[in-house]
Amino acid sequence: VQLQASGGGLGQAGGSLRLSCAASGDILSIDSVAWYRQAPGKQRDVVARLSGGSRDYSDSVRGRFTISRDNGKNTVYLQMNNLKPEDAAIYYCNARITTPTTWGKKTQNYWGQGTQVTVSS
Repeated sequence: VQLQASGGGLGQAGGSLRLSCAASGDILSIDSVAWYRQAPGKQRDVVARLSGGSRDYSDSVRGRFTISRDNGKNTVYLQMNNLKPEDAAIYYCNARITTPTTWGKKTQNYWGQGTQVTVSS
């Protein structure tokens, strides 16, 4: 299983960017998805999570960011609106994925490679 993140780049303060994260491989189900970010010198923090029909956001992005998924494409998105300079970071997607094994199935967390978001003021 691989998670391929894309969509990062340079955004303007007040503007928008949309991140995508596509999962590929032998996948039975994607149970939950999340986006994390890590700014230089800081720890990696979760900014948005989607599990079942429930969405959760960090206080810093609530009302500006929206997490969604396209089950048919095994892709998760993060729509980022009203960007702020403090949103600049490397963004990572994370997914809890169930895959088949020779004896049944297993569920584990996978990480994408990260995509850089820069915000100009």
